[in-house]
Amino acid sequence: MTVRISPTLTAMATYPFVRLEEARRRLLADGVEVIDFGKGDPNEPTDPMIRQALVDALPERAPYPLAQGLPELREAAARWVGRRFGVEVDADTEVVPTYGSKEAIFSLAQVLDTAGRTVVYCEPAYPVYERGAAVAGARVRTLPLRRERSFLPDLSELDDDVALVWVNYPHNPTGAVAPREFYDELAEAAARHDFVVASDEAYSELWFDEPPPSALQAADRSRIVVFQTLSKRSSMTGYRSGFVAAPPEIVAALKAFRPTVGTAPQEFVQRAAVVAWEDERHVEETRARYRAKREVLLPVLAERGWEVVASEATMYLWVAVPTGEPDEVAAARLLERGLVVSPGTFFGPSGEGYIRFALVPTLAECERAAAILREVL
Repeated sequence: MTVRISPTLTAMATYPFVRLEEARRRLLADGVEVIDFGKGDPNEPTDPMIRQALVDALPERAPYPLAQGLPELREAAARWVGRRFGVEVDADTEVVPTYGSKEAIFSLAQVLDTAGRTVVYCEPAYPVYERGAAVAGARVRTLPLRRERSFLPDLSELDDDVALVWVNYPHNPTGAVAPREFYDELAEAAARHDFVVASDEAYSELWFDEPPPSALQAADRSRIVVFQTLSKRSSMTGYRSGFVAAPPEIVAALKAFRPTVGTAPQEFVQRAAVVAWEDERHVEETRARYRAKREVLLPVLAERGWEVVASEATMYLWVAVPTGEPDEVAAARLLERGLVVSPGTFFGPSGEGYIRFALVPTLAECERAAAILREVL
């Protein structure tokens, strides 16, 4: 029997982080000590009070969760948006809990009318924006992010054919931050060309000097959809808990779509998420841990002439390769010594010449990695 697989799926290259995981496992099988700066999966502990809230919420029987999520979680998310960004969102009509943010990001192009139209994303980028658009039958176009423009896109390249524009600040992989005015300019372009703005703000709480702004702070947020998650903020990647804040008509569409694909988060996870959104102490402690690891690596990279570019926020260091060698070659050279990093081209053509360090190893591992870097760079 011949099984016909979706041509869109078969045309996709292997998800790049699958390749990193395969390389990591090969090294471990060869007995090499691996320090993994590749995948952005935090090793930081989830705060005990959040874990306890999950345990306390485990019922004897767990029925199917509702797509609209618990009112308590929607209200906690709305309160957090108000405290953090000074913006009032309606918990009933402008917030919907999600199963993390990745699945919601992937499915947005299916919820909106994008088939046969253009979805724009900025690159280098997280691969899911492109993949979700492709599965929805949209055309895909990229806006390159260049150092000379502070890793901000040229909005003059947008036109009336565009249905959806993805932005992601603080930015993965560069760690760049967009200024507050950028979101007003983007909202004005959205009104002019009649498109929706989707802002992936997974890293908004991992910053080092100043808290970054949100697209929700744009003067006109009538076309703005913001994705938030506890994965990085609260080191809860495995919990799969986030939310979308958007205009009522888009939230209503998400609530209608989500039961079809069965991605409502479990209620016991939602109750733990309420505790996480209401607390900032554990987030401050998480930022301090990332800052300590960052400060271990910055000096050795500077000593060896490997320039850290942008990287004002997120858990990432975006490092320019000074040797002229391709980024995949530079990454392979570090891999030989047990240091797993992501080549910039994993994130798109504009990543050429860079490698990304995800600050997920422990502080002790970062200190060992610094010693190795002094030897090999």
